[in-house]
Amino acid sequence: MTVSVTTAVRIESEQAIEREAQRLRERLKPVGWSLGECELIAPMTLEINRLKRELNAVVLAHSYQTPDIIYGIADHVGDSLALSQEAGHTDAGVIVFCGVRFMAETAKILSPQKRVLLPAPDAGCSLAESISAEQVRQLRLQYPGVPIVCYVNTSAEVKAECDACCTSANTLAVVEAMEGPRVIFVPDKLMAANLRPHSTKEIIGWDGTCIVHEHFGKTEIMAFKRQYPDAAVLAHTECIPEVVGMADMAGSTSGMERFIAQHEEIKRYMLVTECGMTDKLKAQFPDREFVGSCVLCPYMKKTELRKVLGAMTEPTEDQIVTLPPDVIARARRAIDRMLEIGRSERMK
Repeated sequence: MTVSVTTAVRIESEQAIEREAQRLRERLKPVGWSLGECELIAPMTLEINRLKRELNAVVLAHSYQTPDIIYGIADHVGDSLALSQEAGHTDAGVIVFCGVRFMAETAKILSPQKRVLLPAPDAGCSLAESISAEQVRQLRLQYPGVPIVCYVNTSAEVKAECDACCTSANTLAVVEAMEGPRVIFVPDKLMAANLRPHSTKEIIGWDGTCIVHEHFGKTEIMAFKRQYPDAAVLAHTECIPEVVGMADMAGSTSGMERFIAQHEEIKRYMLVTECGMTDKLKAQFPDREFVGSCVLCPYMKKTELRKVLGAMTEPTEDQIVTLPPDVIARARRAIDRMLEIGRSERMK
């Protein structure tokens, strides 16, 4: 009995999808995905991973992305700046950024010669949208000579108007490195409030907040601590000061990950951040328990596998990230200033 070429190809394809579903099942089992669910997405993840090889592309996923993206197609997972830096270190000519717009813009700033795709072009950020480049220019007029530090959660145009950029992990070091007794910090007013007790500078803030982290309150943290006295609370510094003050550790998403890795004796955690981080760490640390509430970011959850596949096959104009050369150059200076400060700190 002979088997036709068409039938052989079909069988090979079915076997490839079956192997992909099994691979996904192994990766996604810790977060509760069934084999049936993995079989549904296997054809898409298989095709996306094939396209990565064909296009010489790299897929970057922020830690707040859904598990199917993180464990199905991502080459690198982490926080926004680290991902953008990673993209610059690869030989890939195409960067597919599974995150929000300011993150993809940062990747373009650091790798202007590469093609950057944002599968969900409407994925914004409440912090980035709370301030414009014109408003930064007005701050310069209002406070002449005062350096301006912008959080990484800002548009490329805003970064281009600032003296230095910072992340949640290095905010204090960057602010302290600025000349003069005062520093303008934009746009997160809660991060500025958390910064003030630790800084020697007078911090002039802005009225932006993260729609995820501003929802966490002191009452729920107290209730959690009463119920789970042996657990550790890890909070993002975009939360209100009362929550940060009650946390066992406060910092960036990468800082939370390091804390858990370094404290094997702690088996139970509450993560005061976006829900995607909990899913990621459940898979990464299956021997730990993650309890308590979390809040979904509606922007982060706009990225879906089908959108990634569409961006890699026939990208729409708004899925291709473009920035004016002068904006790239000026925003790069703000990022480079932050990196210089980081190098100086490590040498101390």
